[in-house]
Amino acid sequence: MLLLKKILLLSDTHGHLDHKILKYIKETDEVWHAGDIGTEAVSDQIQNEKPLKAVYGNIDGHVLRSQFPENQIFSCEGVKVLITHIGGYPGRYNARVRNLILKEKPQLYICGHSHILKVINDQKNKLLHMNPGACGVQGFHKVRTLLRFELNAGKIENLEAIELGARGKINANDP
Repeated sequence: MLLLKKILLLSDTHGHLDHKILKYIKETDEVWHAGDIGTEAVSDQIQNEKPLKAVYGNIDGHVLRSQFPENQIFSCEGVKVLITHIGGYPGRYNARVRNLILKEKPQLYICGHSHILKVINDQKNKLLHMNPGACGVQGFHKVRTLLRFELNAGKIENLEAIELGARGKINANDP
């Protein structure tokens, strides 16, 4: 039996998890992280709140690489998902990801790394590409972002891009 699942999609936390991100974690069913977690404390804190599916990123050390794979391939509520950290986007996939997409035929392909929020319908490969941008405070992005959506009976629904504020302006007193 398929059920509606609320997913929070993060990437590039780079060791940073603040009260704004935690608020969204508490409102969801599962958290998916597209790499560059940064510290075990971040993954532990997420897992203390909700189930976590994650991949390691290029900045993640051996402990996180031993906890999380390079790729996650799974089905959730009738949607086949491929998550990796570095992979590109429609028309510009790297060879490794292009081969995975052709072999696995996911309906949803997720990556991080670029720190640029993108949601692109890849008509050629019949999938939706998501990159949630970066929600950490390290990197060149100007605004911290994440994505929230629902999976329901094989459909991706109610997709929201969420801005957490400027990268350099973290205030513990913000609501």
